[in-house]
Amino acid sequence: MTDYRYWRLNSRPEGHEYAAALSLETAELQTVGDGQVLVQADYLSMDPGVRVWMTAREDSYSPPIPLGTPMQGQFLGPVIESRADGFKVGDIVRGFGHWATHSLVDPVMSGLMVLDPSVRDLRDHFGTLGLNGWTAYCGLVDVLELKEGETVLVSAAAGATGSVACQIARNMGCRVIAIAGSDDKCAWLTETLGVDVAINYKTQNVEAELAKVDGGIDVYFENVGGDLLDAALPNMAMYGRIGISGLIAGYTSDGGLPGPARFDQILMKRLTVKGIFLPDFLAKGVNYYAPLKQWYDEGRLTGDFDETKGMDNVLVAFERLMRGQNLGKVVVDVRN
Repeated sequence: MTDYRYWRLNSRPEGHEYAAALSLETAELQTVGDGQVLVQADYLSMDPGVRVWMTAREDSYSPPIPLGTPMQGQFLGPVIESRADGFKVGDIVRGFGHWATHSLVDPVMSGLMVLDPSVRDLRDHFGTLGLNGWTAYCGLVDVLELKEGETVLVSAAAGATGSVACQIARNMGCRVIAIAGSDDKCAWLTETLGVDVAINYKTQNVEAELAKVDGGIDVYFENVGGDLLDAALPNMAMYGRIGISGLIAGYTSDGGLPGPARFDQILMKRLTVKGIFLPDFLAKGVNYYAPLKQWYDEGRLTGDFDETKGMDNVLVAFERLMRGQNLGKVVVDVRN
């Protein structure tokens, strides 16, 4: 049998001390059973939401990962053995498995999907054409019912989901205001992605900058929470809509962040606040690939990658993501 390598969660991490909580292990691959597929990972996706799964929180949308088990996450790579209908050796697939060189999965439970190999960069099946892109489209179009001509605010706008949200809003004829954490990110957002205004929250007063928005913010696509949500609330337009896609500011906490200090603005501005959770829509059979792929083929949807190489460096990549040091989609190339 072939050995494989995986990251094991041994304890609940404190802050960003991931090396103290996870260890890189080697084990023997199990035999592929009926209905299972064995995938060799080319790339692993680093996603902020899995930080919540590392905690002991029982009130999340996913239960905590049991200690002593492999760390969970998305993989992308070829099928090397299959005993499940619809999947054959050589198919390039994406699904939920482990931070590992190989994942043995049930296709249904893992959301395994055969990917289009003609896409110019397979990593885009994680970012612009993957679940990050799908979440952005689902949130803006189906949850927030975005309309042409509206003013849209996006936080963590240089990240994998935020950058797609900016482009979708731009493509739909909206004015786009982006919040990011460096001048380089803000320049990329305005010069490459075509947003109208980019605000560096580390050097600018976000609330003061948003107060300059004529007519207020119609739609806020929220990925961060905390101080940024407090800055946005008093600057929303009357009857504005807020979609909560992520709350990364509180992901290292076992109890989450306290509610926004400007909570009263929900009443004063008659705001609508909704959670954006992609699996709710996928369970209904909705597929967001087609509209995103059309923009992608037309050159109206692009992305960037923050890539780290090697299984040994997975925690380095994850910490970069959680500290906001990345521009674009964070991936790890785990090919030998």
